[in-house]
Amino acid sequence: MKKKILIVVADYYKQISNGLLKSAIDLIPKSASIKIIKVPGVFEIPVTISKNLNKYNAFLALGCVIKGQTPHFDFISQASTNAIMRMSTKSKKPIGNGIITCLNMPQAVARKKKGREAAQAVLSVLAQK
Repeated sequence: MKKKILIVVADYYKQISNGLLKSAIDLIPKSASIKIIKVPGVFEIPVTISKNLNKYNAFLALGCVIKGQTPHFDFISQASTNAIMRMSTKSKKPIGNGIITCLNMPQAVARKKKGREAAQAVLSVLAQK
């Protein structure tokens, strides 16, 4: 059976999200069916996955949060991580968390290929019997 994977990408930082997306797609087998939905920011990723839980076998959440001068970074990072984990365990479907959290743009640029690791995790869980 052909696996259906939804990739939800927060493209607030387009250069970073494009790198995350490319590194993830490069790893996913051509035999998989992939759909990509772009959202404005990381906060919109969990609700987009939630709306599509019954349509796909697995999900990738890709985006970047960079720490600023306010606690917003902490709230967004924690809320998205908690929501993704809750959905994954409740639905018993893998959701690769490729949301990188960085202190500055140079760190984000250095990590923009981390989408590959999220894809690798999802494929590993999909392969379980």
